[in-house]
Amino acid sequence: MPALPAKHHASELQRQLRALLGHDQIVTQAYGRHLLIKRLDDQEPTVVARLSELSRNRYGAAFRSHSGRWEPLPGSGSLDEMAQVVVTLLQPYLQPDNY
Repeated sequence: MPALPAKHHASELQRQLRALLGHDQIVTQAYGRHLLIKRLDDQEPTVVARLSELSRNRYGAAFRSHSGRWEPLPGSGSLDEMAQVVVTLLQPYLQPDNY
């Protein structure tokens, strides 16, 4: 079970992503040292990206490619900074199917 800080960070990331994207079809989940970013579709949530904790309050991001492999995104930073990076680089992938 994820530690309370990880759940808190997942909740904060979800709030930030929803605000930046302008819709609530995004959910996040703490998974070990990762924060999974999922787009809600008609069927079930699709994992699009993740933030990985590199050190205390410092994250790196990766995109889940069509092959299922994790492809790193450039840079690292705070939760706030990486939420902005993910939205900037992956916005088309974070839009719901019916948007």
